[in-house]
Amino acid sequence: MLQIFFLFSLLLFSSSHALDFCVADPKGPIGPSGYSCKIPAKVTVEDFVFSLGKAGNTSNIIKAAVTPAFAAQFPGVNGLGISFARLDLAPGGVIPMHTHPGASELLLVVQGHILAGFISSDNSVYLKTLKKGDIMVFPQGLLHFQINAKGKTAIAFPSFSSPDPGLQILDFALFANNLPSAIVEKTTFLDDATVKALKAVLGGTG
Repeated sequence: MLQIFFLFSLLLFSSSHALDFCVADPKGPIGPSGYSCKIPAKVTVEDFVFSLGKAGNTSNIIKAAVTPAFAAQFPGVNGLGISFARLDLAPGGVIPMHTHPGASELLLVVQGHILAGFISSDNSVYLKTLKKGDIMVFPQGLLHFQINAKGKTAIAFPSFSSPDPGLQILDFALFANNLPSAIVEKTTFLDDATVKALKAVLGGTG
């Protein structure tokens, strides 16, 4: 009887460990709840390890780089409600006004100074210059931004309350697509020349 109980317990343990996690299978379908799960027999320790030690490429229009460790890049966070990233801001760098529809963000500064802020739904502004060791939280879905506040490269590590926080950059939403300029002008109160100039910079048409 004891042997039967032991074998039953062993089988139960070996079958239940697959419920401990759902490592992302990027080749499988993805839905609102995340990626489908990799077959447990194919899961390795590498699925639970990711490196953010390398600086991102900041030679771009915003002089900034975000290196994500979301479910697509870091399969082990799939289904766990968490993710991470690295933010590099060169001198003059900026992460423009944007939102994460699917997550709140917690930003930890490890080098330099970053002017960061968000705007609440009643249009109150919460603004602070962060230094090494400072943490700031950005509530889910609210517009927020980060700017290099001094003349040397700043580095920060944002974490998110979702393995896939999503991203919408306000400037790109307005000026980097084919939304007709006349509509942009009416909804933003900007003049035609300004809208077309911004579209030219960000690659928009219309």
